Amino acid sequence: MIKPFIIVAHTADGFIAPASAGGQAVPSTVWTSGADKKKFVQLTKNAGVMIMGLTTYKTIGKALPGRVNIVYAPKDTPTIEGVEMTDKAPKDLIAELDGRGFKEVAICGGSTIYTMFMEAGLVDTIYMTVEPRLFGTGMTVFNKPLDVKLNLISVEELSDDVLFLEYRVVR
Repeated sequence: MIKPFIIVAHTADGFIAPASAGGQAVPSTVWTSGADKKKFVQLTKNAGVMIMGLTTYKTIGKALPGRVNIVYAPKDTPTIEGVEMTDKAPKDLIAELDGRGFKEVAICGGSTIYTMFMEAGLVDTIYMTVEPRLFGTGMTVFNKPLDVKLNLISVEELSDDVLFLEYRVVR
């Protein structure tokens, strides 16, 4: 059975992207640590497939090698080399990936995609890197209220001031 997991880096105050002067979130990967990026590569390559929204893809800027890149995008979005585009319901996409033989799937953001997969009840594990930054305002991990109980499985220090948390979703 395939195991979808969320992988996310956020600030100590819980934001995945800072807000601009106008209040809009500005997705960026420049604020996360090298230790987080290394852990991201390790986990997503082990999974072999990663799912993200179009904004997250544009933030990364390219298809990442060594894994299948699936991007949620509107039907009229131009084809992107090295990327599988989808608008399937999360349950249908996960069933398809299970049929393709994948054992794990990395859900890589942003908040709309994280929320879709949590609401669909598909996520077993959440990996969170807590970065030593404060944004005050910005984009949160989820974009709707959720009430999900988690069990803390492990805490790892990626560097002197960066924590990596593994949570299991309680069903």
